[in-house]
Amino acid sequence: MKRLLQAAAVLTVVAIAGALVLNYQVNSFMNTPLDVAGNSASFEIPAGASFTSISTKLIERELIDSDRWLRIYVRWHGLAGAIQAGDYLIESGATPESLLHQFTSGAVHLYAFTLIEGWSYREVLQALHANEAVKVTMTDEDWPALLDSLGAEVTHPEGLFLPETYRFPRNTTDRELLRQAYTLMESVLAEEWARRQEVLQVHSPYEVLVLASIVEKETARVDERPRIAGVFSRRLDKRMRLQTDPTVIYGIGPAFDGNLTRKNMKTDTPYNTYTRHGLPPTPIAMPGRAAINAVLHPEAGEELYFVATGLGDGSHQFSSTKAEHDIAVAEYLVRLRKKRLSRNLN
Repeated sequence: MKRLLQAAAVLTVVAIAGALVLNYQVNSFMNTPLDVAGNSASFEIPAGASFTSISTKLIERELIDSDRWLRIYVRWHGLAGAIQAGDYLIESGATPESLLHQFTSGAVHLYAFTLIEGWSYREVLQALHANEAVKVTMTDEDWPALLDSLGAEVTHPEGLFLPETYRFPRNTTDRELLRQAYTLMESVLAEEWARRQEVLQVHSPYEVLVLASIVEKETARVDERPRIAGVFSRRLDKRMRLQTDPTVIYGIGPAFDGNLTRKNMKTDTPYNTYTRHGLPPTPIAMPGRAAINAVLHPEAGEELYFVATGLGDGSHQFSSTKAEHDIAVAEYLVRLRKKRLSRNLN
């Protein structure tokens, strides 16, 4: 009996020692950095993938030499069923343990899409489809159905989606990203509208989008937007036509060849603010928050005109009278001719 007890004690000691060694080897492996070439590596886990296929792929990608300790760790902790499908970014310094945490928490790699201020809805869709991480599900003919699904009260998509950088996992659809941009625009527009000045020449959030889109197309300078919004506000108040080139160009549509002519300005369309009073029927681009804010807080003053300075910094010359404006236009044309002459000489 004594010998049996001694043998059992020895076996227990051996088992404990073996368990300690095994635990050490597993923990050592799990906390050793992976062989990540460069700063990072992408790793995709398809939907329904087994843990065996995932560990095999890790070996094939030479991120680990063997999956023996990894399989033991996963079995001990019951993690095989918790691994989530997705596109992951494995960064330099990652360990098998941190990688498993990524896989089980669904911390997939997020891609970025930036919707630029001043883009048209056609440019937005083109840019979405040029992003390799976006899943394409719609064409230009699908805009009405999308707007209907969003609960939009208008039937034209222009101006309804907020310029911003959106982060998303691979295979997010174009519709899902547009839904995010639409919802964010609704939120921002509501916030800005709630803080508007008391007396304005725009009478609804949608009219704000219309005028803000014109401001957006007229200048990229944040410091000039309230000033330009002030000019448009005063012209609307005085029943003067806005006479802004971007609306004429928008009315011409895809046929515009880049050369705005006198004939274009005299050709009537719903968007020609040289031939029609008031705002055009819809926005002409995607306005950003700064342009929206400028329209709701236009700068006070007497100026009724502005024209590009031609100085190359995107600035404008503002005038209170037509005579002053004509002089500013003449100065701009002189600078333009000098630049053209300089280019031709070079």
